[in-house]
Amino acid sequence: MSNGRIIAVRNLKKHFENVKAVDGISFNVNAGEVFGLLGPNGAGKTTTIKLLLGLLEPNEGEMEILGYDPEREEVQIKQKIGYVAEEPLIFKSLTPKDLFNFIASVRELDESIVEERAQEYMESLEAMEYYNQMIATLSHGNKQKVQIISAILHDPRLLILDEPLSGLDAKSVKVVKEILDLHTENGGSVLFSTHIMEIAEELCDRIAIINKGRLVGIGTIEELRQQSDKLGASLEEVFLRLTEQDTSVNEIVSKLRESFKKKKELI
Repeated sequence: MSNGRIIAVRNLKKHFENVKAVDGISFNVNAGEVFGLLGPNGAGKTTTIKLLLGLLEPNEGEMEILGYDPEREEVQIKQKIGYVAEEPLIFKSLTPKDLFNFIASVRELDESIVEERAQEYMESLEAMEYYNQMIATLSHGNKQKVQIISAILHDPRLLILDEPLSGLDAKSVKVVKEILDLHTENGGSVLFSTHIMEIAEELCDRIAIINKGRLVGIGTIEELRQQSDKLGASLEEVFLRLTEQDTSVNEIVSKLRESFKKKKELI
């Protein structure tokens, strides 16, 4: 792709009847970077990802992933990316071992190499004891671990991650972060969707803030601070300003404090 762009999105729109789920957003993801999609629940993050994966058709706009058009070349894209959904999309009637072997077969990978790599990841995430256990019996967090491993087994150029750390304990989150660091250090890129400020601030090189389907800010943390006129502020404060929620939050907090004060006076 030109200028090292892995993803290019221009004026992307997706409407569901009267709901503008994605309303004219544009952004690029560059080679070797972690690019965050940050926004409250229902902001349009997952819809944007499904459009990029070819799972939904846009009403308007242009998309390109690794030089391919998601609307016409989704198979070629899926061969070169890894995807982690918000809810685990894996064959729950299989064991992790069976699933990884199936992935090796579908992607025409060396099964012995895949098995060695899968076991290494399972051990790193402290999930090896579940290697031969039915996925349906695993906890949400362990299903998420299996899904993450499934997405990275073939060393994809691009990882698309939709709330990938949901259900993981603190230690596993740290390990996944290290895996993502290794991925980008070796030239890979990540599109990372989340609503958790601390994770976005720690992991992402650049962030696009989406609110009600529209892009309200984009750039590095420092650039977002400048856009919001909140120099030196935390990402949470910047986010609230750009999504026009800071005033309402202050009003809510003020009312809660006043209510609490009155209750104490009555005691």
